[in-house]
Amino acid sequence: MEWMILPLKRYVDFKGRSRRKEYWMFVLFTIIVGVAASFIDISLGYGSASSYAENGSVGASFNSNGPASIIVMLALFLPGLAVSVRRLHDTERSGWWILIGLIPLVGWIVLLVFYCTEGTRGDNRFGPDPKAAEAG
Repeated sequence: MEWMILPLKRYVDFKGRSRRKEYWMFVLFTIIVGVAASFIDISLGYGSASSYAENGSVGASFNSNGPASIIVMLALFLPGLAVSVRRLHDTERSGWWILIGLIPLVGWIVLLVFYCTEGTRGDNRFGPDPKAAEAG
């Protein structure tokens, strides 16, 4: 649980480095909180939920644009941006690389590869190795 909320403790800290574990746990936390907020909005009547079963497939979908979802989105935007930049720093890349995500599909794939790549071992120009700091 600590890894999920660590980016909230470093709310707008764009300096330093973040491990893959910190980044992906925060992504998981964001998804969980987003789904919970959507369910709250749907129960308050601000969205819709539907399910279907056709041609041997079963599925469900929900759409929410209510106040809980908006509050969650606004509250998690800056820490999500900060942990993304710190993750890029861990791979020895400038935070400006996040702008490559503006290129549809290709940019998203490039960012996904960067976020999945192991960070540089030892110190780099963005700070000390977060893995070494944790082990020592």
